Amino acid sequence: MNVMTSPAARAPVVQGPATRRTFAIISHPDAGKTTLTEKLLLAGGAINMAGAVKARGENRRARSDWMEIEQSRGISVTSSVMTFEREGITFNLLDTPGHSDFSEDTYRTLTAVDSAIMVVDAAKGIEAQTLKLFEICRLRDIPIITFVNKVDREGKNPFELLDEIESTLALSVAPMVWPVGMGSDFAGCFDLASGDFLHSKARAHGPFDTVTPTNGVLDAKLDGLVPEHVVGHFRDEAQLATEGYAAFDAEAYRQGHLTPVVFGSALRDFSVDQLLKIVAAHAPSPRPQPSDKGEVEPTSKAVSAFVFKVQANMDPNHRDRVAFVRFCSGHFKRGMKLNHVRSGKALAINNPIYFFAQERALTEEAFAGDVIGIPNHGTLRVGDTLTEGESFRFTGLPSFAPEVMRRVRLADTMRVKQLRQALEDLAEEGLVQVFRPIFGSNWIVGVVGPLQLDVLASRIRGEYKTEISFESVPYTTARWISAPDEKTLQTFIEANTMQVARDRDERPVFLPKDSWELNYARKHFPSVEFAETRELVSS
Repeated sequence: MNVMTSPAARAPVVQGPATRRTFAIISHPDAGKTTLTEKLLLAGGAINMAGAVKARGENRRARSDWMEIEQSRGISVTSSVMTFEREGITFNLLDTPGHSDFSEDTYRTLTAVDSAIMVVDAAKGIEAQTLKLFEICRLRDIPIITFVNKVDREGKNPFELLDEIESTLALSVAPMVWPVGMGSDFAGCFDLASGDFLHSKARAHGPFDTVTPTNGVLDAKLDGLVPEHVVGHFRDEAQLATEGYAAFDAEAYRQGHLTPVVFGSALRDFSVDQLLKIVAAHAPSPRPQPSDKGEVEPTSKAVSAFVFKVQANMDPNHRDRVAFVRFCSGHFKRGMKLNHVRSGKALAINNPIYFFAQERALTEEAFAGDVIGIPNHGTLRVGDTLTEGESFRFTGLPSFAPEVMRRVRLADTMRVKQLRQALEDLAEEGLVQVFRPIFGSNWIVGVVGPLQLDVLASRIRGEYKTEISFESVPYTTARWISAPDEKTLQTFIEANTMQVARDRDERPVFLPKDSWELNYARKHFPSVEFAETRELVSS
């Protein structure tokens, strides 16, 4: 196991859930989410140099994008976790995939956070995937800070963007940091609360490197730092922004009624530090988590946690499997034995790790809000609950019906064992769903979007040295089936033998060819339930 103990990844020493800020970054692809992630890590002292898009060689690779396919395509296809500490606050930052084909991984990751940063491209505004992810946050009452990125490029008018956020998301907006010019006129950003002017010594196209304190937008200092045709327009805009929109209200933000808005440029470091300060000062500390026995308070003394993700082969040199665990209560200490609710057995956790992308550091303790990794060999699965004493299970982690179905073809039939292991590992991780037809020897995989198939083939080739291809199947989706009694369920299965499969948990699944066939089955078997989702639970 690649465990390091550098200062960047050393376990935080600040104690208590009140000092934790566990948040995700969400966006549409290409809005600048991964760049912002790295600049937040840079601002937090977790790295010394960000993997900027224009850097060369190894430096071009984003620290949070560690898979080969992520590095080659420049996209995030899996959630990653990074922990760092700054000024007495421990930040657990969860970087999520922006691409809609990986929305299931994103959804599960959002079950483990207490707040989110929504990245919006200044030129494009609210995009389709941004809206979907926002709706997930709203369902879970996750408060959102909005970061309008790329204001150093030509984009929409700031007021148009604010009005779009208000109307599309039905949220009040509170401007916190305002752009001083945009595109070719961009001269910096202005912190409306503190009066700090954020700019570059290099003026045009330079990175943020200078903070000039002012007494407000009318301060004469700005006249010597900002071109005349820009500063006058900025003052008018800033005054209108302050008077025309809601003032920031921390409680309204935490309740999900208001979003503070920060304009900036992640690539050039503008407003990144201000964004992190807002998270530290106003983002909620760990919140109560739902369980089948009521909400679990973060201040409860007994340790409790749930697994929201499993990642296989983070270290290509080992067949490792790491469970991402969100702690919900108590004070965990390394070596503790926790109750693994699904199996009913005690699980000793001797090598808990904090993450910094694919790099790891052993930690001695964790509190509510912390996210750690537990290396294991298949014991822990997504949805598992760990407790100190009382047995209950955390709820709300879903598995969705796939929208794309394919049959897996093995190039070398001598590598059946490797393929089986690969599909088991990657299904457990949540990358794909795997179905084994009652009749037939070929596995069928189900995914949300076709890009997942590319990732699946790439990872099986790279991590398991096995070549696969895909064939079309006549099925369009899958539905988990259940019935009030075993006889009814068995009757349905016998009547539809060629279209029933088992998932990796041996649950029966109906594979309809189209919506007509699904409705036909529902009509003739009214007592059978055809579920689009199933909850991942420790049962």
